[in-house]
Amino acid sequence: MQFISEKRGSRFSSLLQPQIKMKMISAFSRITIVVALVFALCLSFCSCRSAPAATVTAKKLASNGVGLTPPMGWNSWNHFKCNINEDVVKQTADALVASGLVELGYSYVNLDDCWGYKRRDSKKNLVGDPKKFPSGMKALGDYIHGLGLKFGIYSSAGYQTCSGTMPGSLGCEQADANTFASWGVDYLKYDNCFNQDISPFIRYKAMSNALNSTGRKIFYNICEWGDLHPALWAGNYGNSWRTTDDIRDIWERMLYIADANELYADFAKPGAWNDPDMLEVGNGGMTYEEYMVHFSIWAISKAPLLIGCDVRNMTKETMSIISNSEVIAVNQDPMGVQGRKVRNFGEQDVWAGPLSGKRFAVLFVNRKSNTIRIPVFWDDIGLLSNETVTARDLWEHSDVNGTFQGNLTVYLTGHSCKMFILTPISPIS
Repeated sequence: MQFISEKRGSRFSSLLQPQIKMKMISAFSRITIVVALVFALCLSFCSCRSAPAATVTAKKLASNGVGLTPPMGWNSWNHFKCNINEDVVKQTADALVASGLVELGYSYVNLDDCWGYKRRDSKKNLVGDPKKFPSGMKALGDYIHGLGLKFGIYSSAGYQTCSGTMPGSLGCEQADANTFASWGVDYLKYDNCFNQDISPFIRYKAMSNALNSTGRKIFYNICEWGDLHPALWAGNYGNSWRTTDDIRDIWERMLYIADANELYADFAKPGAWNDPDMLEVGNGGMTYEEYMVHFSIWAISKAPLLIGCDVRNMTKETMSIISNSEVIAVNQDPMGVQGRKVRNFGEQDVWAGPLSGKRFAVLFVNRKSNTIRIPVFWDDIGLLSNETVTARDLWEHSDVNGTFQGNLTVYLTGHSCKMFILTPISPIS
């Protein structure tokens, strides 16, 4: 089966176009009679009881009190695609608990596409596929909650989801938000397929308002693929937003996604995060060292840490990466400032960002295949040149001998990284 998600790249525009502001103005101006007619067509298709108005008033879902640090958990898509069912989800939830990952913060169990039946029920509500989820979605949510975890689900801001196997929520936002709340849903990933070219400002705002009106605190992920630069506007409506098209389990693609996401670092903050897509760690397409780089960049970028592999059957190497509590602590730091590339020369990267307690996280990345030397200087990362710091190696779980003033230099083998926390020990003068 060919999924619509495979064609998403056709809607992904260059992140460096100088006409960003003009695109934004043009998109906002699309609230027209044509939009109203398309909404009417959508309503005739899904026959929901209520529809979002094109002039719906804005509410800021980011003030809902969730997502003050980037969400952590698991998502079904990267590994399972449409091959999900009740047993897989329950076993995954059990594994998050048994492995100790829940104690590190991995709390969301998120179903992606293909969980629903192909049609709505007689009351026009979404229902789970009875063959895949015979106990029903509320029972599944109750099981997940019973383990101390949170329940996440998926829909699309179109008339179908990206797989084409189940209805989307366009024109049915309030009905579906009410359904999700009644099931105890804690997280909604809201995709962008079959959207009838209706402005995303209308479609994503409508679901934001619908979720708000349920009275349940639901983390809202706007999966718009970075098409109209959601970092510039989605913080008004959601708790996170996809800045890019889909990730793939390939070294070059992972780095491309990381670079595209980094452009919007200034827009991330507690309750509102840039999302470069789910983790591929453990799915087999990269080496152990490459997965360390992947996890480290996502951590310093304050990206959601949503495991995308089969946690029931992880290798020790995969577990050692996703369970690194020191790297996770960088991601979950309450200051909530996204790190960014402060040096980029000849495929040698230095990423850095401030942490609480006047500390700094620093990540060195070697994109080349050969061993190289990479320095970083204090003025690159926001320290004064006369400051003396200690360095903690987060992958070796050890303090580096001695102290450092002015700069730090590392040697890296190909496709590898080193990550440190620098802590000043001398007063700033």
